[in-house]
Amino acid sequence: MERIHNFSAGPGVLPEEVLKEVQADLFNYKGKGLSVMEMSHRSKEYQEIFDDARATMKRILNVGDDYEVLFLQGGAHTQFLMVAMNLIQEGKVGNYVLTGEWASKAYKEAKKIGKLTHVAASSEDKNFSYLPKTFNLSDNAAFLHYCSNNTIFGTEYRNDSIFPTNVPLVCDMSSDFLSRPLDTKKYALIYAGAQKNIGPAGATAVIVRKDIIESFNTGLPTMLTYKTHIDKDSMYNTPSTFPVYVVGLVLKWIEKQGLENIEKNNILKAGYIYNVIDNSEFYTGTVAKEDRSLMNITFRLPNEELEAKFINEAKKVGISGIKGHRSVGGCRASAYNALPNIACETLAQFMVDFEKVNK
Repeated sequence: MERIHNFSAGPGVLPEEVLKEVQADLFNYKGKGLSVMEMSHRSKEYQEIFDDARATMKRILNVGDDYEVLFLQGGAHTQFLMVAMNLIQEGKVGNYVLTGEWASKAYKEAKKIGKLTHVAASSEDKNFSYLPKTFNLSDNAAFLHYCSNNTIFGTEYRNDSIFPTNVPLVCDMSSDFLSRPLDTKKYALIYAGAQKNIGPAGATAVIVRKDIIESFNTGLPTMLTYKTHIDKDSMYNTPSTFPVYVVGLVLKWIEKQGLENIEKNNILKAGYIYNVIDNSEFYTGTVAKEDRSLMNITFRLPNEELEAKFINEAKKVGISGIKGHRSVGGCRASAYNALPNIACETLAQFMVDFEKVNK
């Protein structure tokens, strides 16, 4: 069968040319006589794959030797814990911006292990339907942590110049990483699960500025210490070898497109769908217009029965993954980097046609 229009919130769609290259090399990688999945992570062949992925990411982000690039495991959930354990020293306070479920979980994880925390801003008062633009930092702030894109509620910080510069900035970029140009120099630490924009599930990218390494806490569990992975170039234990290999291929695809062009295309794709919503009384956006995400487009229909019908009929024409998160309901179309333009055009036209029949 032909490939569907995959609007899944994650794992998300991958570039077709990457999938075809993986398919071609799956059994016998570049004539080496084995699959990447069978390679020793200590082998020369795999080290080249790993180093190439890391070098490509550095080129895309124009990252110099003042930053470390790591590929770790455990997803963003493990990073919630690692950030708090490593960066909140005694007498210091972790500052958090609460804009949705994942940002709130990061905050709660720090509290679980007894770290001093402070809510610098929150949009929970309106069910996370907008993004705070001002921040009330605590005394002795260890960092300010925020989530750049909220997959469940459909909001996205696309202007990071609003954040204070007098405190280390930490960001969970799991669902919009490398979807637009990024000035990494503003950040002390960035982390992102791969499964939205840069690869399959199983790998987590971490970019950490070297000047904060000395402020890391010591005496932590070995695997939860950033310095463990920095000192061993992400090879302290067996890394997620196959996911990192695919990440490397996706990064090359991103580099070839260019982040500026990727951002322009993401604006175009999301625009197809937002244009329908904005010109309809049948569909209703769920967040403030100025804070809408390009990655996760959330909307409601007049009632839950129509939403169920909409989702079911969309599947029949090859549109998949548009059911909203179970915690909020409604509909959600995730338009990550690799989603073809035709998918968004098709969904937009389906929305128009569905409204005509069902309003």
